[in-house]
Amino acid sequence: MIRRYKKIGLLVAASVSLSIWSCSDSWLKPKPLAFFDPDIALTNAEGMYAALTACERNMRHEFFGDGAPILTEIMHSEVAVEGTTDKAGPQMDMDIALMPDASLNDVNTTRLGWYWDEGYKGIKYANMVINRIDDAEFKDEKERNAILAAAYFQRAYRYFKLVHQFGDVPFLEGEIKEPVYDFYTHDRWSILERLKKDLEYAYEWLPQVVDRGRTSKAAAGVLLMKVAMALTDFDRAVEVGKEIVAKNPLMRNRFTINKDRPNTNLMFDLHSVEAKLDMSNTEGLMYVVSYPEIDGSQTIATMRNGVPFWNNGGIKTPDGETGTSLNLAPGETDPEMDLNKTYGRGIGRLRPTWYFSNEIWRKDKEKDDLRGYHNRDSWKRMEDLKYNNPSLKTSNNQWYGKNFVKSNSMPVEDTIRLWFSWPHYKLFVPDPLSSSEARGGETPWYVYRTAEVYLLMAEAYYWKGQLGDAAVALNEVRTRSGAASLSAADVNIGEILDERARELYYEENRHIELVRMSYTYAKTGKPCEIFGGRVYQLNNITGPGGINSNVKQEGVNFWYDRVVDKNNFYNKGVKHKWAEYKISVHHMLWPIPANVINLNVKGVINQNVGYPGAENNETPQVVPPGVDL
Repeated sequence: MIRRYKKIGLLVAASVSLSIWSCSDSWLKPKPLAFFDPDIALTNAEGMYAALTACERNMRHEFFGDGAPILTEIMHSEVAVEGTTDKAGPQMDMDIALMPDASLNDVNTTRLGWYWDEGYKGIKYANMVINRIDDAEFKDEKERNAILAAAYFQRAYRYFKLVHQFGDVPFLEGEIKEPVYDFYTHDRWSILERLKKDLEYAYEWLPQVVDRGRTSKAAAGVLLMKVAMALTDFDRAVEVGKEIVAKNPLMRNRFTINKDRPNTNLMFDLHSVEAKLDMSNTEGLMYVVSYPEIDGSQTIATMRNGVPFWNNGGIKTPDGETGTSLNLAPGETDPEMDLNKTYGRGIGRLRPTWYFSNEIWRKDKEKDDLRGYHNRDSWKRMEDLKYNNPSLKTSNNQWYGKNFVKSNSMPVEDTIRLWFSWPHYKLFVPDPLSSSEARGGETPWYVYRTAEVYLLMAEAYYWKGQLGDAAVALNEVRTRSGAASLSAADVNIGEILDERARELYYEENRHIELVRMSYTYAKTGKPCEIFGGRVYQLNNITGPGGINSNVKQEGVNFWYDRVVDKNNFYNKGVKHKWAEYKISVHHMLWPIPANVINLNVKGVINQNVGYPGAENNETPQVVPPGVDL
């Protein structure tokens, strides 16, 4: 018996997507009915899932492709910076690059605008399902509630990013039907309160076991943990975390067909394509999927983005000859000489800092860590690569087949882009469909893993002052990888962030996590022990604003203090012929794109303090609590 289930309450209709205002005439163009008509498509479970699939597909784009948006998140932290040193424009001098009217969504500048655009696109699709949930036919209440739960997750997933990247933002909970120009900014705290309520519902109704790329109960639980922690509900975060790890244990033994391959280890297994496809993998909680025969597949390009640009001609032998080539010498069979296939043809977009590539891998505690710099299989250094240029062999040059030696005369541009170590086990993704450059092929990719749940629990215990429990949670992750155990005396926010860096590089939104912690310090007034007991405040969390607002003063927010303390590029006088690496305290939050504000002629969308236009801000509105379902 097929029944309809009615939801209590009505949703307020928001009529234009904030993400496509730049396409001013697109609203006037009729859309073919056969392509997608919500009145027809969203009438049953299959149609609802189709709309949710659009949300899930768009999640993938954050991690995939040349200059993927996730790079921007990582570069706005202490673990890496922009490495593209051959042009002006990339996000190095943030005082110049991060202006509201700058090019904010371009592979050659920054991708922060992508998060705004795609965030509101995802919200649009989710709201279509939420708004029409009771206009559709379902086989039972369980199916209806699971679909609504997935839509709530998708909306919350976008808003969690937006409120930590852009702060106070407009909250939409209706469909996109016609252009409207009277949007108003909403208070981030009330948005988070709404997200928590929606995610509690999602955590209750989403299934535990799902296909790769679908939203699981555990995925909703991870996001619920993060939202609860943002609202300082640390007890709820711990409670949910315990439930997740009980049902989704860490992978502690070697698995997949690669387990017997030489020069690999458990970390290679866990981050291989095969592991992400293996349904026995209990650690993966949510994935984005791109693989042959998956609609809209694309390559992840991790090797292109995160491996040094060893093939640009700047790697010279000690006697001054060009040392590298994509092509092999005739008759060469040693796989180590095929730098392209063995390591990937990188262009050095994502340049690790000394903190990430060296400092966190201590000899006393991480010397046996499978994830780390001391493991020569997992991490690769430039000195591990060999000169392979065929011309060296034909000229009988003594350096052919020898390991790289860094030149003392290497220009700073090349030092930044061509010469650094990297986590090979994480970034290496075979690219069998490419006949030339190995950039990083098609693969699923982790969004959430059980390892992060343990790290979130450790952080929640830290905020609660239970450092012994925090150490226990950290050690679950550390001992799996071979690192030494920590004691309660070792635990502080720096140790927790170090462990996140070791475990979650190129997975976590590093900037968002730092911002979340920054708000928590300011909201709770907890003294920050790694900065001498410094206390932060909410009322000036991004600085004073006004004229000359490029403030570079410690003590304003935790994000700035952490990045400047650990990142050996920003505000250290590091410069090349195109730019100097700089950040200011207000860059904790990103600028609202100017066109979004300018086209909103009948309403007010606030600009973040520190950027031009913030003088026109109004008090943000409060998101209503929503209805009980």
